[in-house]
Formats: sequence, structure tokens, C-alpha cells
Amino acid sequence: MRWVPYGPHALLFYFADAVGEDAFRKVRAITADLELHPMKGLIDFIPSFTSVLLHFDPSVVPQPQLHVLECSARLKSAMLAKPPELETKSIPVHYDGPDLKRVADHTKLSVAEVIERHSRTIYKVYALGFAPGFAYLGDLEPRLHTPRLATPRARVPAGSVGIGGEHTGIYPLDTPGGWNLIGRTPRVMFDPSRAETSGNHQDAFLLHPGDCVQFLPQGRP
Repeated sequence: MRWVPYGPHALLFYFADAVGEDAFRKVRAITADLELHPMKGLIDFIPSFTSVLLHFDPSVVPQPQLHVLECSARLKSAMLAKPPELETKSIPVHYDGPDLKRVADHTKLSVAEVIERHSRTIYKVYALGFAPGFAYLGDLEPRLHTPRLATPRARVPAGSVGIGGEHTGIYPLDTPGGWNLIGRTPRVMFDPSRAETSGNHQDAFLLHPGDCVQFLPQGRP
């Protein structure tokens, strides 16, 4: 484990050197521990592929860098704990995206084979980023790895399911984007009203780091 200062009120901890099963297990254990037992003065934490960002209240912890040893011990202890049981969230998908044929041509598979291979994998939510609620999902089958578009679209509709390099994901909002669009889902990835109703800002996001996801094909391509 190593850390770096991240501005005056935050610390960035690296708990792994590479993405994989070990890093995924650790991030689940850390997330569960911090949700149940927040550190003193911790305002928020942001888990990612191999790191977690800790943001502190300066009125409570004015100099986080002085608490590195304490934080390191806490996170090391969390990583040794058994992570929560995995829950697989099912996402219905209509595989009718404008780039589905492009992915099939690139991978030298039929459209049906692309759909079958994409939907049979249980994906891990490694991180949220790019846009609110955008989950980077791995591990995409290597045969389906497809380069991003040379020219990104100015607008990708919310709910679009895409492949970008070695990852797959779902656009939570209407945004620009350069991933290959292979389908769409009616599920809402980001909805602030859910957080307002529950009082928990995390509920605005349908997916969270540490979740597992499987796509369910709907209808015929």
C-alpha cells in the first residue's frame, strides 16, 4: 500500500498494482468497512480500480498527511476482512446499437455471437467515472475488445450500452462519447430523485464499485 497527498484535504491510497480479482476483492472489503465505520472526519471516499480517495473535513482533520499511518493501518485491517457476498444485478438490453455490426466485423464474429459473448459474462464494477453513474465494467472477453471510434459522437443517448477498448459500460446521461454502441437498456443508471427520497446520495447511482452485472438480451437483434 502506498499513498500520495491529493490536495490539502485528501489522501489517495493505492492498495493494488494491477486490476484483477485481488484488487476487486480488496476494493469491496474497503468499501464495506468505510460505509459501516467511517473514519473520523471523513466526508467522502471514492474507490477505483486500484485505489481509494479519502476526503476529510478540514475542520476535523486539518492535515490528513499527519494521519497516514493510522489510515494505512485501518485500510490494511479492512482488506483482511471477508468482503460482502456478491450480488449480481441484471440489466436488460436490446442489442440493436448502431455499432453492433462494426464490432462484429472487427472481431470477425457474427452479430449473434457478439451478443451471446457479451451477455454471458458476469462483469465487475471496477469504478465510476467520466459521468455520474458511468460504471467501468470488466472483464470484457478479449475477443470483444474493440477500439473506440476515431471521432466521438456529439451525443450518445442515456441507456446506451457500449464497448470501449477492454471495457464495456452504460451511458447514464445524454453525453458525448466514443464507445461502440451495441445496445440500449431502459434501466436508469443515475437518478438524483432516488437520493432525495432515501437521504443517501449513493442511491442516485444504480451501480456501485464492487457490484457485479450481467446483461439480459431482450427480443431479437
